[in-house]
Amino acid sequence: MSKRYQILIVGGGTAGIMVASSLLRKNPKLQLGIIEPSACHWYQPVWTLVGGGTYSYRKSQRPMKSVIPRLADWIQDSVVSVDAENNRVSTQNGKEYRYEYLVMAPGLKLDPSLIEGLPEVLDKGVVCSNYTDPNHTWDVIKKFNGGTALFVQPPKPYKCGGAPQKIMYLADDYFRRRGIKKKTNVVFASAADAIFAVPEIAKTLWKVVHRKKINVKFGHELKKIDGLNRVAWFKATPNFEEHNPIALDISERDGLVGIKYDMIHVVPINTPPDFVKGTNLVDENGWLDVDPATLQHRRFDNVFGLGDASNVPTSKTGAAIRKQAPVVVENLLGLIKSNTLSTKTYDGYSSCPFITGYGKMVLAEFDYSKKFLPDPKLKRLFIKDSSKEHWRLWVLKKYILPWLYWTKMLKGKEV
Repeated sequence: MSKRYQILIVGGGTAGIMVASSLLRKNPKLQLGIIEPSACHWYQPVWTLVGGGTYSYRKSQRPMKSVIPRLADWIQDSVVSVDAENNRVSTQNGKEYRYEYLVMAPGLKLDPSLIEGLPEVLDKGVVCSNYTDPNHTWDVIKKFNGGTALFVQPPKPYKCGGAPQKIMYLADDYFRRRGIKKKTNVVFASAADAIFAVPEIAKTLWKVVHRKKINVKFGHELKKIDGLNRVAWFKATPNFEEHNPIALDISERDGLVGIKYDMIHVVPINTPPDFVKGTNLVDENGWLDVDPATLQHRRFDNVFGLGDASNVPTSKTGAAIRKQAPVVVENLLGLIKSNTLSTKTYDGYSSCPFITGYGKMVLAEFDYSKKFLPDPKLKRLFIKDSSKEHWRLWVLKKYILPWLYWTKMLKGKEV
């Protein structure tokens, strides 16, 4: 016999826990279940700092039990299918759960297999990724003794648009401190055609790139890695733009451009979870198909989607979820109380804390239109312009934001 919940949440990451905690703070009588298989909850935004050797990986993790709201049922299981037509969710353990309202917050899946040769070398030797093992990234950076340090940015969508750059800037700083910068070529191979979409932030990042003499190659999409010969093969857009050009060991084969590396930081392709792609809740690309303002599903009025698995056209960050969760909460409460949505909407807000070196950071905050939207609260930290590098923004990233996450956001408090 299946169990029925008033609200069922799929996913115990940032989005799922924030929504559950906030709902139960506002209405403790709700019958709410959270389906999440993992025994641990991770604060992934600090993994860049872990990869740069300035934060403990262990401190980014807490037991899942400690963040699940006390009044919620934790279903420690994996979802295998969602039947939105009949309000049912089935799990790996053969259980079935029914719901009145469903919140889809399953996060996304990293799929190294979509890049030929990557599964065999990822997190081994000189191939690293903060997305999968930031401790290994730090090991690679520490052991690097010169040559070509290649940092790759994939096509969107992927988690945290600035992450591939942030670890590069930290690594460059570390190479300089060790005295090996003069015998090092730092290369940024990006599938994009710009350094960043927000003009105010891009202006600062270009200053960083030129100051550090980083070779930037736009229009380069990683397709294959030859781990034996240490060559990364890219599909390169003709007449791609290049900045700070340097002499590199480059070859061409089968329509691909190969760059020889001595270390490489990669981002596995980000996709929706398999069970999500198999539902009728997704768009043509497999992402949860929701209204960008209300986050209500476009076909099923009793379903909401937020976080990394949704198709809202903004960056996939915890900061975006911070603004999405209150919208989902208010709309759910409105439907439960009066069968109408609230007036609260999501404007596409997201932010990217761009670490540009040890003790330096820029804070990109923007909406759907990519308009720069600095938080007025930053003035409390005596920060006049967050589009410029500032040590106080580094303090915000390393100390204040983790504290706010564990003590406020996951407790359902708006910050």
